[in-house]
Amino acid sequence: MKWANLIILVIFFLFDDVAAQHNFIEPDYTLLQNRYYQMLSYEVSQQQEDEESGNSEYPSPRSVMFKSMMIPGWGQIENRQIWKVPIVYGLFAGVGVYTAHLNSQYQDYRAAYYNAVQGADSDLRFGPTPDYLQNVNTNQLQANRNTLRNQRDFMFVVMGLAYGLNILDAYVYAHMRSFDVSDDLSARTIIEPGILEYGSPGIRVSLTLFTR
Repeated sequence: MKWANLIILVIFFLFDDVAAQHNFIEPDYTLLQNRYYQMLSYEVSQQQEDEESGNSEYPSPRSVMFKSMMIPGWGQIENRQIWKVPIVYGLFAGVGVYTAHLNSQYQDYRAAYYNAVQGADSDLRFGPTPDYLQNVNTNQLQANRNTLRNQRDFMFVVMGLAYGLNILDAYVYAHMRSFDVSDDLSARTIIEPGILEYGSPGIRVSLTLFTR
């Protein structure tokens, strides 16, 4: 019985000592934390060096965007989508030709309406009245003039939208082209030590997709 009491007393003192050390000595993870952040900074610097040296497999989306802003279609060429260049310029050409046609019609109706309102005292400020608009009702001339002007102005907006669409298409595809969506994909899981919130150590899990 005395030996049992002695053993219990020794175990009590051992556990009390361990608990005291745990309560008064905080774990120091400074070394592990510094090592982790050094690894992160090294990865970031390597990525920046690859981008600056032009070793990246795909062009920078920002570079593609600026090239599309300078010359429409340049971004599509950088993305290796040359087949889109005729579509871009075909869209610009179509909108431009139709805008020019509307503007020509507007000029005719504006001149005809002005001359009809001024009558014999017209100074032909906008030119003579075209033959096909002779003896047309003044109200009809005014209505057609206003309609053509609105349509022409709207086509300027369409031209701006086509320009913006050219930039957006090149920029979005530059972001998306690096994603491999083929069926021949494999996954690799990496489990490594990491630093959690408040500097405590933990486990970081990352999943990487790559082509087999």
